Amino acid sequence: MPAKLPEIPIYQPDEEFRAPGLSQELGWGAEVIFLVVVGFLLLMGTTSAWKSLIDNISINFFAVILEALPFMLIGSLAGGLIEVFVPITLIDRAFRQRPIRAVFLAGGLGLLIPVCECAIVPVVRRLLGKGVPFSSAITFLLAGPIVNLIVLWSTAIAYSYFWPVVFIRLVCGYIIAVIIGLLFGLFFTHANGLHRDLFYTGQAACGCGSAHGTASELLVTRMRHALEHACEDFFAVGRYLVIGAFIASILRSTISLETFTDLMGSPWLAILIMMVMAVVLNLCSEADAFIAASFRDLLPGSAQMAFMVLGPMLDIKLLLMYLSVFRKRVIVSLCLTVPSLVFLVMLLLEYSNLI
Repeated sequence: MPAKLPEIPIYQPDEEFRAPGLSQELGWGAEVIFLVVVGFLLLMGTTSAWKSLIDNISINFFAVILEALPFMLIGSLAGGLIEVFVPITLIDRAFRQRPIRAVFLAGGLGLLIPVCECAIVPVVRRLLGKGVPFSSAITFLLAGPIVNLIVLWSTAIAYSYFWPVVFIRLVCGYIIAVIIGLLFGLFFTHANGLHRDLFYTGQAACGCGSAHGTASELLVTRMRHALEHACEDFFAVGRYLVIGAFIASILRSTISLETFTDLMGSPWLAILIMMVMAVVLNLCSEADAFIAASFRDLLPGSAQMAFMVLGPMLDIKLLLMYLSVFRKRVIVSLCLTVPSLVFLVMLLLEYSNLI
C-alpha cells in the first residue's frame, strides 16, 4: 500500500492582502510615498523645463501598463480556472508523488499554459495553492514565459525564422529554470518560502466552500468562483505591477540606449550590459525578441540571448510582483542565482560558438 503523502503548507491569500515581509503601516507608507512622488512629477510636468521628461515618463509608464495588464488579466483568469477546475488529486499524481520528475515536467508546462511573465505570477500563486511543490512552482515561474509556443513564435518572427535562435532560447530557458528549481527545492519549502500570512496547512486550497467539489454544482456557479479568485489575484499582484512600471518608466526615460552601446568592448561586457537592459526595460517576453533582434549587427548572439533569457525571469516589475507570493529571502536568492547562471550559460554559448 503506498505511503500517505505528507501534508504541504498550502498558499492561501488573506481576505485583505498585505505586503509580505512588511508591516501594514509600512505598506501604507510606501503607497503614500508612491502617490506623493507621482503627484510631484505631475506638478513638475507643468513647467517647461521638465515637461519633456515628464511626458516621456508618462508615455513609458502607460506603455508598460498597457502591455502588461491584458496578459496579467489572462494569467489571473487562468489562475482562477486552475483553482476551481483542477482537482488536487491530479496535482498529487503529476507533481507531489515524484518531486524530481515534477521539476522537469514544470519546465515544459508553459507549452500547455502559454502565459508571458506579465501573467505568470497569478498562475503560480494558484498552483502553489493547489499543493504544487515549491521547486516545481519556481521552475514554472522561470521557464513558463520562455518555454512557451507564443513566445517561441514571436522569436521566430523577430529573427526571420532563423530556427537555431528559437531553439537555443527554448533550451537555455528550460535548463536554467530546471537547475534553479532543483536547487531551490533543497533549501525552500512552502513553510519557509511563502509568507506566513499567505498560506495555511491543509489539503484543500479553495476556501469558497465544499460546493466546489460537488458534481451537482452548476457550471455558472463554478465560473463565478473562478472569477472571484481571478479578481483577488489581479488586484493583489496589480499594485506591484503599477509601482514596478513606474520605476521602469523613470529608468527608461532617463537612461539612453547609447549609454549601453558605448560600453560594448568585449563579449562578456556585452552580455552584462544586455542583462542590465533586460532588467531595466521590463519588456514582455512576447515582444522582447524584436528588441534583441535590433542589435543583431551590433552585439554578439550571446548578448542578445542573455537579454531574451533573463528578462522574462527577472526584471523590476517581476521583482515587485514576486512580493505577492514569496518571502524576501526567496527573492534575494533569485536575484543572486538567476543572473549568475544566465551569465555563465551565455559565456558558454559565446566561447563554444553555438550562436
